[in-house]
Amino acid sequence: MEFAELIKTPRVDNVVLHRPFYPAVEGTLCLTGHHLILSSRQDNTEELWLLHSNIDAIDKRFVGSLGTIIIKCKDFRIIQLDIPGMEECLNIASSIEALSTLDSITLMYPFFYRPMFEVTEDGWHSFLPEQEFELYSSATGEWRLSYVNKEFAVCPSYPPIVIVPKSIDDEALRKVATFRHGGRFPVLSYYHQKNGMVIMRSGQPLTGTNGRRCKEDEKLINATLRVGKRGYVIDTRSLNVAQQARAKGGGFEQEAHYPQWRRIHKSIERYHILQESLIKLVEACNDQTHNMDRWLSKLEASNWLTHIKEILTTACLAAQCIDREGASVLIHGTEGTDSTLQVTSLAQIILEPRSRTIRGFEALIEREWLQAGHPFQQRCAQSAYCNTKQKWEAPVFLLFLDCVWQILRQFPCSFEFNENFLIMLFEHAYASQFGTFLGNSESERCKLKLQQKTMSLWSWVNQPSELSKYTNPLFEANNLVIWPSVAPQSLPLWEGIFLRWNRSSKYLDEAYEEMVNIIEYNKELQAKVNILRRQLAELETEDGMQESP
Repeated sequence: MEFAELIKTPRVDNVVLHRPFYPAVEGTLCLTGHHLILSSRQDNTEELWLLHSNIDAIDKRFVGSLGTIIIKCKDFRIIQLDIPGMEECLNIASSIEALSTLDSITLMYPFFYRPMFEVTEDGWHSFLPEQEFELYSSATGEWRLSYVNKEFAVCPSYPPIVIVPKSIDDEALRKVATFRHGGRFPVLSYYHQKNGMVIMRSGQPLTGTNGRRCKEDEKLINATLRVGKRGYVIDTRSLNVAQQARAKGGGFEQEAHYPQWRRIHKSIERYHILQESLIKLVEACNDQTHNMDRWLSKLEASNWLTHIKEILTTACLAAQCIDREGASVLIHGTEGTDSTLQVTSLAQIILEPRSRTIRGFEALIEREWLQAGHPFQQRCAQSAYCNTKQKWEAPVFLLFLDCVWQILRQFPCSFEFNENFLIMLFEHAYASQFGTFLGNSESERCKLKLQQKTMSLWSWVNQPSELSKYTNPLFEANNLVIWPSVAPQSLPLWEGIFLRWNRSSKYLDEAYEEMVNIIEYNKELQAKVNILRRQLAELETEDGMQESP
């Protein structure tokens, strides 16, 4: 298919653009295969370049021959275009609708994008499972790399290489895979070097109503326990939901077959409930007519902060089991690709200082989200404005990023990255020139040949010129476990995401600049103090030598 077939009117003059925080500007609107571009001849006017894949929904209205298109973006921005001529307006609208809903992944921009920067690091090879395993293997010999999923035959949503207990062979793993939802047998997610406890993750066991069991599964998860120690299974579903899953062939670990494991049920919502929550929240944020009471009531009705609290509470529970109880943990929900990953990755941020650095956090996203099979293509296909109800969309990754922001806000000196880093990841998960978040699993990414045909987000982000934008000036390495508060008053709305197009961040930006200047000035003064101390020490030494006979 040629993009030209979808572009009925490639260019229109005298279009007026209205967008947040900029004055209205008149210019020429151009449509390309992947971008909507508006450029003006006015001096000091920034061009608008908008990826079609960032467009969530459009509305049209007409007054006489003047047409208006309102573009609602996946990053929650709303843009208005006033287009002279009804026919041009209708043509532009239908072209945008067609170009923003392309079915084929290979027609998306990452397959056409060519970097304008010098590529010094191949992000596709920055965080390989073998490298991650080396970090653990120096501390313990109880685990091994398994290549049982080399052709994605055992589990289509797992990567080709996984870390499993050394005492369990590949044949046993194949049997366990038939007993776990989607073939997702328990694999290592995190090894706590302080006490050797681990977090594992999997899909639900397929016990069904008959109480089916699998000896290999029991042996596998028991292999993670120390002698005389108990473990915890954290099921991210309520007991009621887990029991309903049994009737459909799923289920949970029976105490009779897993006597050394205590099961705890939490209640993290899924799919359409999360999507509806996001839609309600963004709608409330965009309505400027509310008084304070009505705004707070709509914020509460969205339940967004309730979801944040539930996810963080479960992650804290997992971290507590590891660090304070000295017990290993197995985490799963139904598929093990959504709430499971939220909990395993947040528990690591709480427990593991490396996950709070820029590269450590990138490795975490690569390992616990991309390689672990979170279906980004399905979950991020639409955002808060789309009218068509799809089954698979859900802001699972955005909720995770929001939880990370909540912890960052409570521990502002413990993270090497800043809020802008999290916002950038949100934007690229929904619309990007890079191939990192395309596809639903490693298997799909291999079939699409993303490593050969697209650029990795990490290749761009890890350039020194880009990293400086995302580095937290307050960072001081903290090797301790950090325990976030989940009290309602400790969990505010993330304004940097949800209110950034509604209210200017000018004063916050100025305050941030001032803070950076103070930190730099403090460093300069500290350097001078160190020089003066050295000079004083030298003078005292000289005096001492002169006084001695």
